[in-house]
Amino acid sequence: MKIALIGYGKMGHEIAQIALERGHEIVCTIDINEENKFTSPQFKSAEVAIEFTSPGSAMHNYRQAFAAGVAVVSGTTGWLEQLDEIRDACDKRGHTFFYASNFSLGVYIFTALNNYLAKIMNQFPGYDVQMEETHHIHKLDAPSGTAITLAEGILEKIERKSKWALNKSDAPDELQIKAFREGEVPGIHSVIYESEADIIRITHDAKNRKGLALGAVLAAEYTKGKKGFMTMQDMLGIL
Repeated sequence: MKIALIGYGKMGHEIAQIALERGHEIVCTIDINEENKFTSPQFKSAEVAIEFTSPGSAMHNYRQAFAAGVAVVSGTTGWLEQLDEIRDACDKRGHTFFYASNFSLGVYIFTALNNYLAKIMNQFPGYDVQMEETHHIHKLDAPSGTAITLAEGILEKIERKSKWALNKSDAPDELQIKAFREGEVPGIHSVIYESEADIIRITHDAKNRKGLALGAVLAAEYTKGKKGFMTMQDMLGIL
């Protein structure tokens, strides 16, 4: 498969390595101040572009890729208020877009576990629930997209919670998410249920970026020959 990379920092290099190991070709890399490459023959030859950049540039990158007729796999978070535009581009104009707040297969399994646990804990109002997430200091959005996905799973199952709140919450119906930015931490997410008697905690702790990179390449492979808007649920289907 011919792959373009939009964003060629640490994550982009990790994706490139795994893609090459799996027999794919990197035909174009686009990093900061390389806008002209979106109209290059190399970029247009790509079957899919894998995009990991920043919330402020994500939508522009998607539009440029669609204009070039290139499918997009994106792991950038913090832009979802504009999600309807992307869905419309897929539904009405035949574009291909695969989105995940976290491409790690382990995080996907963790999300399934979180949803199942929340369904159980809805029956036990003596437990309050909160979340914690820690990432490297370069991450611009907080809470993380993964934390928001986990929170949405909890809010869907636990009737005593109606919304999430960042870092501080005094309202009993709010799900508190504490966000920390430290060093070069790849990503730690914890869901904590606490009663007067005990604490139940589940945690996913990423060792490195390899799990994310592999998941992104698997998603790129999955999109080949497909049209529309897709997620990890479409690819793996266990939630």
